[in-house]
Formats: sequence, C-alpha cells, structure tokens
Amino acid sequence: MSPSIQVGTAGWSYPHWNGLVYPRAHAPGFHPLELIAKQLDCVEINSSFYQPLKPEVVKLWMKKVEAYPDFAFTAKLHQDFTHKRVLDAASVAQFKEGLWPLLRAKKLGALLMQFPWSFRFTAENREFFIDLRRAFHEFPLVAEMRHSSWMAEEAIGTFLDYRVGFCNIDQPQYTRAMPPTAILTSNVGYVRLHGRNPQNSLGAFERSALRKRQHDYLYSQAELAEWAQRIEQTGRFADRTFVVFNNDAAGKSFVNALQTRALIHGSRGNAPKDLRRRYPVELEHFGPQHAEQQSLFTAA
Repeated sequence: MSPSIQVGTAGWSYPHWNGLVYPRAHAPGFHPLELIAKQLDCVEINSSFYQPLKPEVVKLWMKKVEAYPDFAFTAKLHQDFTHKRVLDAASVAQFKEGLWPLLRAKKLGALLMQFPWSFRFTAENREFFIDLRRAFHEFPLVAEMRHSSWMAEEAIGTFLDYRVGFCNIDQPQYTRAMPPTAILTSNVGYVRLHGRNPQNSLGAFERSALRKRQHDYLYSQAELAEWAQRIEQTGRFADRTFVVFNNDAAGKSFVNALQTRALIHGSRGNAPKDLRRRYPVELEHFGPQHAEQQSLFTAA
C-alpha cells in the first residue's frame, strides 16, 4: 500500500491511558506526543473542537515530534462553527490563529469539519457548508457527515465542486446512519473509525448515562482487514490518506491503530508493555523481540 497512508488516533491526552499506553509514572520531561509519534504516523487534535488552539502550545507540540519529520497532525474544527453555526469574522480569525503554525510548517494534514447527525442534506445546509468552506478556504478541509442523506449525488457533487474531502466513517448502525464508504472527493483521503458499540449513536440519540461507553469497542482483525481494503482503494488516488481511530476507551484506539498500521505497511513496532499485557492476543507480535527481528530483516 501507499506510504502516504498515515494511521493514528483521535487525541492523545487521556488520563485513562496512564498505565496502559503511557507509563504510570512518567519520567521527567515525558510528553505523550513523543510516544505517539514514535509508534504511529499521525494524530488528530480533538481539543480544537472545544476551544481555539494557542499558537505557543501548538509550537510546543511540533517541537515534541520533530524527530519524526513525516508525522502529521490533523485537527477538528470548533463545534461553534459546525454545531452552533457561528460564523462571524472574529471567531474565524481567532480559530485560524492557532492553526497557522501547523499549516505554515506543512504539518497540518487536514482540518476536519465534524457535523452532527441532525445536519442533513438540504438546500439550507448545503449553503452553510459552502459558506464554511469559504471561511476556511486556506486549509485542507475534510467533512464528516453522519446522516446518510449526504450520499446523494448532488451532495457528493458539492464536495467535489468545492474540493472538500469526504470523511469515510465506521460507526454503529442506527436510523439513517452513514454506512461504511470509500469515497474520495479531494486530494486528501480521510477515514474515522468510531467503533461499533450499539449504545453509541454518535449524538443522534443522546443518553448521558451511555456517553462514557460510547467509544468502548475493540475492532477484530477481520473488521480491520475489511477496512484496509477500503483504505487501500482511497489511498491509491489520494495524495495523503489519514486513518484515525476514535475508540479511545482502555487504549483500544491505540491497539487498533497499531494493528491497522501493520496491515497497511507490513511493519510492527514495539508496543508499550502495559498495553501488551492488557491485549496479549491482539499485540502478540508487537513486542521487542519481534521488532528486533523485523529490524534485522529490514537491514538485510
């Protein structure tokens, strides 16, 4: 498969990853991004969905991954734009301020517009989609649509006309949920895998008691292989394709990202030992001995 396919996780700042993905006791100067960049190809910034990024913090993140020049960030557009439809010039300018360092350093692979399930394909929503695209025209935009009405020919045509990438998603099936796809509408391919927990409707039917479990799902090897075919199809024609796992509960997104990266690139890294203990079957071939053998074969 294409080396331009980059696999990672949605977010990295999770307290419940301590003692699993990250050491329970951090060494002085430890930063989670250093481990993420060592093991994976990209990471999606999810904090930008809740608040604008600070340029100085973004520059620090870039500094932490500078040892891995091919590592890339993607980011989520603030929910005020996609959910509340706030589109005033001041808010747009403030949000862009935090993204300029990534864009100018060519470290921003995509800016994701994540729309709610209630955002269906209508004439009014199409116009807002275009307005939003124009407001952030400097950035490589990708849109995640959760309602299947956006699979209509005219809807896909809008993506193509305005050069917005189509985010292919995997999610539990519910009323008019977007099904698995392998659609490419710009030079950027994007895949987000949310897990298939039947209690997770991705906001279509909110139940606060279930929110803690909504990202609790571990993909099987067969399910990942099925998606690897779609990813290959998309990656064959895209300049870059980003594959992001959003099932962060108990480090499952990290496990599935490692497995998918191995399926795509044929290489297995040395997974964190605490994670290997938690998932001995899934990460059986991701230990130090296998990584060393793989390195020897590569060198030969």
